[in-house]
Amino acid sequence: MAGRVSGGESTDNDIDLLTCSRHQLAVYRKIASPLEATISRMANNIRHFSINADDLPRARKFYEKVFGWKFEPWGPPGFFLIHTGDEKDPGIQGSLQGRRELVPGQRMTGFECSVSVDDVDVIAKAVVANGGKVIMQKVTIPTVGRLIFFQDPEGNVAGAMHYDADAK
Repeated sequence: MAGRVSGGESTDNDIDLLTCSRHQLAVYRKIASPLEATISRMANNIRHFSINADDLPRARKFYEKVFGWKFEPWGPPGFFLIHTGDEKDPGIQGSLQGRRELVPGQRMTGFECSVSVDDVDVIAKAVVANGGKVIMQKVTIPTVGRLIFFQDPEGNVAGAMHYDADAK
């Protein structure tokens, strides 16, 4: 019954449709994926965001007052973890940090997002293979994981992080 598409008996049309769809999917995968590694096996969710600010106290006060977010000093001076939710609905993990330039001459504005990935090396190759640039090579953040920053073909900057609590 492998060719059956609906609840009834399998027909030649059903089998032709299924065969055609599988062929189209195979062709699409070859076209859409110049590097086989571009399709990761994990969800690749946005897991972290950063807010870059020139005036950290002013930015902190703004987000506390507007959204009720909680800030916790963590790591280097001038770096804060942002707790966007509560125990029932913890929200996404964030941070507040001093403004920086990942691309020389381009100050970071807007929210900076990091995507959770299985392997930053595979993602770095996929970024380049698909017209992007790796703008910060892999770094290890102890107890957090391995991180790269990349620029997509439109100039947008984002991070890709393999989270690993045992990273050293």
